[in-house]
Amino acid sequence: MENRTTATAPAGRADSNVPGRPAPFRSRSGVRRPIERLCCATGAVLIASGLVHLVVLLVSGGSWGGPVSWRKPVTFGLSFGLTLIAIAWVSSYLRIGVRTRTVLLGLFAADCVLEVAGITVQAWRHVPSHFDMETPFGTGISMTPAVGGGGLVAILSTLPAAAFLRRPGGPPGMALALRAGWGILLIGLLSGAAMIARGVYLTRTGHQLAGYASTASLKPLHGVSPRAVLVLPVLARLLAMTSWSPHTRVSVVRAAAGCYAAALVRAVAAH
Repeated sequence: MENRTTATAPAGRADSNVPGRPAPFRSRSGVRRPIERLCCATGAVLIASGLVHLVVLLVSGGSWGGPVSWRKPVTFGLSFGLTLIAIAWVSSYLRIGVRTRTVLLGLFAADCVLEVAGITVQAWRHVPSHFDMETPFGTGISMTPAVGGGGLVAILSTLPAAAFLRRPGGPPGMALALRAGWGILLIGLLSGAAMIARGVYLTRTGHQLAGYASTASLKPLHGVSPRAVLVLPVLARLLAMTSWSPHTRVSVVRAAAGCYAAALVRAVAAH
């Protein structure tokens, strides 16, 4: 008789050969890998930090708007915490090795902490988060998020490359959800880099108020776009629980991605 062996997917890679199976967010023993536990724990701490500062905002009676507000540590803590947990999950569908993914997620987690810490320090100093250039210390703290932002762009450009170069695993529609979500996320990151670059330039040339005002038009795009990398894959996973055909599920994800992109364009145009 002919001997046959069953090939198993390499450790740390999405078992995309079987489209209906979930990606290996857990190891074969059913336990989350250390880097995933680290990202989830770090994300939870960042979210908790955002909620704590929301309480500070409510108790202090401060304003939600303006260049100096408790809004910044609230939104950054919640946003980076949620995004870190989301990236740890969705990256498990990508066909990349365990070591590569571990390094990228570790760097991303450290960068998230750096970003939120810099914003939080500026809030407690009661100065603008990114554009405080009046003292050497203030300049150093203000440039921390800018440097961290460059790191975010570099790290979060590598993971999407894996999604586009090799088809991700997961149920029908997941590959499209991941690619669309990563693409929209990258647009949001680039818009953030543009906001910081423009604002820093105007501030350094003596136009601090103009520097802050120059970011207004891109804020909706920068604030909402990172959520696409979570919303669209979650939709694909929920659709996998239905009895709909694979074609229908992919069509729903495609329509959702189009609506998400159209809403972002409209939000930017409205400003």
